[in-house]
Amino acid sequence: MNSFGIKFKFSTFGESHGKALGCIVDGVPAGLKIDEAFIQSELDRRKPGGKYATKRKEADKVEILSGVFEGKATGTPIAMVIYNTNQKSKDYSNIKDLFRPGHADYTYFHKYGIRDYRGGGRSSARETAARVAAGAIAKLMLKELGIEVRSGVLSIDDVEAKEKDFEFAKNSEIYFLDKTKDEEAKQVVDKARNEHDSVGGSVLVSANGVPVGLGEPLYYKLDGVLADAMMGINAVKAVEIGEGCLSSKLKGSQNNDQIAKEGFLTNHSGGILGGISNGDEIVLKVYFKPTPSIFKPLKTIDINGDEVELKLEGRHDPCVAIRGSVVAEAMMALVLADMVLLNMGSTIEGVKKYYN
Repeated sequence: MNSFGIKFKFSTFGESHGKALGCIVDGVPAGLKIDEAFIQSELDRRKPGGKYATKRKEADKVEILSGVFEGKATGTPIAMVIYNTNQKSKDYSNIKDLFRPGHADYTYFHKYGIRDYRGGGRSSARETAARVAAGAIAKLMLKELGIEVRSGVLSIDDVEAKEKDFEFAKNSEIYFLDKTKDEEAKQVVDKARNEHDSVGGSVLVSANGVPVGLGEPLYYKLDGVLADAMMGINAVKAVEIGEGCLSSKLKGSQNNDQIAKEGFLTNHSGGILGGISNGDEIVLKVYFKPTPSIFKPLKTIDINGDEVELKLEGRHDPCVAIRGSVVAEAMMALVLADMVLLNMGSTIEGVKKYYN
């Protein structure tokens, strides 16, 4: 399955070392102003080549092929393409018959019977560039409604942000949320890279200005779809909404968000009740495993079932959570854009308001 969404829907295509990757976004309302510079700026946040990311140099220059005329969406599918320009497939030639531990090589091979050893092919996190491009379109639509989606790195290894400063995170080299812990977190990433290893991390994703009523119970609940969207990102192993796992250790009197005239007094729910947005800030925590591509010798098997030792080469992120935060933000925007359009027909008053 390579598509996501119902009304605001996108499909992605391409492989890590193929000619290009891209997306087709369908359901974009006609007349929406399409800011190409903004779309490119979102891709620039995710692109490789930074000090704390893979050394693969990709401009990630996006090209819009259809669906936009004179700077506005036409209401037809918007197709975007990003050409790969710095593939080094030879870096993987020595492991073309080996399964890399922690990667999807083993499962993809047994499911499809084909081994694309060039950086994992379709299973590579390189595909997420297309999601970020689609997410930028969603953000442009949400901006028209006053909805803002933000993200930042909450933890790297055992270094955890105490402050949640999204403005600081925008300018941090690792998108870290706490300026007092930023350097310490960088040192952890550097140490892992120098030791030919990797580290995991967690990301905080937030949405403000979300109206009450988004979410389609029972089987397309807002929290359920958000969890689905986040778990579909490469290397994500867990998602929490609001208090998340901690709520299982609280009493009802502690976890319930009491209500006053001015609104909810707390936000343990993470802005979602019964699968529907309650108008409060939507808060998610997304947990990424350590990047499986490391340069330590590892035991594995080849496609013939023989035991071998893997010695990996190439260019890889020491902490995938850093750039993963941008992808999680894009997926949050895509879900909310879809929910906004779905909600328009939830009442007869809404339908009549449009047609009258």
